Amino acid sequence: MEKQNKDLNRRQFLKSSAIAVSALAAVGAGVGYLQKVTAETRINRNFLRPPGAIDEDTFIYGCIKCGLCVQICPIQAIKLAGIKEGLAYGTPYINVREQACDFSCDSLQCVETCPTAVLYFKQFKDAGEKAVEEYVKTHKTDENFNPFPVQIKAMKSIVKMGIAKLNPETCLAYQGKGFKGTPRGKDFKGVNRSPYTNDAKATPVAEKYYDEKICDICVKECPIGDTAIVMTDIGGKTVPKVLDGCTGCGVCVMVCPTEGPSIIVEPIKS
Repeated sequence: MEKQNKDLNRRQFLKSSAIAVSALAAVGAGVGYLQKVTAETRINRNFLRPPGAIDEDTFIYGCIKCGLCVQICPIQAIKLAGIKEGLAYGTPYINVREQACDFSCDSLQCVETCPTAVLYFKQFKDAGEKAVEEYVKTHKTDENFNPFPVQIKAMKSIVKMGIAKLNPETCLAYQGKGFKGTPRGKDFKGVNRSPYTNDAKATPVAEKYYDEKICDICVKECPIGDTAIVMTDIGGKTVPKVLDGCTGCGVCVMVCPTEGPSIIVEPIKS
């Protein structure tokens, strides 16, 4: 009897061990699968990051989610990603249809305030200093010379958040149409400092009124100017054309009056 009990206990032990090993193998396979799935889906490459963002793969690990860029943005263009975004949770992004980056801070404050340099400021600092050096070589200056306008123009010009893309199928200009009215309606909350005004700060888009024979609002409101987007003749039509100087700031997207914007910004992928 004692021998039978020992054999029975031994069989039960071996059976339990086999089950345990199988279970651990299944768990391991599951973990491996989840790791693979997570690795493939953890990065949302459709996020438009603030100016100066380093490559996305490094950005989501280097960003400490402090929110300083959000706090310092004067027009509240920067938001933090929600919890459903995995590893990107808490990292900054810009939804340009709701509120674009219009550079109205005049100093790239979000970049300068970043404590970990995932928004990398040195490139802008160097560009600004070089622009001033070149400027004084060709212009007469004195002790009252203010280098800041030269610096900020150069700094803004090298921003590359993304690139604007036009949709000729829905663009009013491509259809030979103009626009009269407020582009996003009276309830739209976005703000923008128009480059053709002397406004000291951004004003509500809902307060802007246009009467354009051929819609050119995206060109008119671009904070970068004719190095980024221009009206040009294509096939006998006067239409917007995006140039290499586009920074991806998204102002054109925000002010586009068509229900679904006829211009979008595709984020820089690397």
